[in-house]
Amino acid sequence: MPTSKKPRKQRSTVRTASDLSVFPDPRSLRPSSAEYKSAVNDETLWQAQELVYDSWETSDGRSRFALARQALKLSVFCADAWLTLAERPSLSSSERRQMIERAVAAGELALGEGGLKENEGHFWGVLETRPYMRARGELGEVLWEAGEKEAAIQNYREMLILNPGDNQGIRYILAANLLEMGKMDMLKSLMEQCADEYSPEIQYTRALIAYFEEAENAKEIAGHAFETNRHVPGMLSGRVPTVPVGDYVTLGGKDQASSYVDANGTAWRQIPGAVEWLDEITSSVEVS
Repeated sequence: MPTSKKPRKQRSTVRTASDLSVFPDPRSLRPSSAEYKSAVNDETLWQAQELVYDSWETSDGRSRFALARQALKLSVFCADAWLTLAERPSLSSSERRQMIERAVAAGELALGEGGLKENEGHFWGVLETRPYMRARGELGEVLWEAGEKEAAIQNYREMLILNPGDNQGIRYILAANLLEMGKMDMLKSLMEQCADEYSPEIQYTRALIAYFEEAENAKEIAGHAFETNRHVPGMLSGRVPTVPVGDYVTLGGKDQASSYVDANGTAWRQIPGAVEWLDEITSSVEVS
């Protein structure tokens, strides 16, 4: 007589709940408690970080997540371990956000009392600050996707205060967000800080602002932008198809142009005549 099979357990769902419930939330540990002092111990935290580095070297998801859990068993203040677990494809948006929020808290607490203020202005140059900054970057993405756009922008602006050198390229994300939100004063201020940067992310956005404000040197700025990457105008207009973008882009290449258009194309098209103007201007520009 045939018997019905037991339904398979959804391992990923069970594991996700366990990850969030088994490991203590760093925010729940009081800095004065013995548990906190033990968990934030430099040697233990470094051992946990080494496990995360090992996880980054493996292409097997199961092994990578297992190493991240081992790291959290050593120290729940290992921000990168929380970020690694946040990569699980089975996570809901709420669960992913919780993971990232824990990563931010873990990174901040791991820096110790006064760690943010002490390192302000030269974050990333100090190795111990990098997990925290990676977590803040992921938090900005989550906030933006959740529609909390003002909070996302504030998060990115604070990151640039902590690390003006911006090794993570946060200025590009912030510029695209400000452009989409129509925050022209903030955007112009950011562009002024980066005016000498020879990148399409900065120069093409400067060109759009110049067009919008009918600046006398708008054509000149568009020419500078075209010199950074000549594929952008065609992709914005749709004459040239975009291409897939990987973890790294080729300077002046189609993938770099695609990256810019993916992030900023909507804003360009929302300003009447901007794309057509750029196409016409750059068609007659001679690139040196």
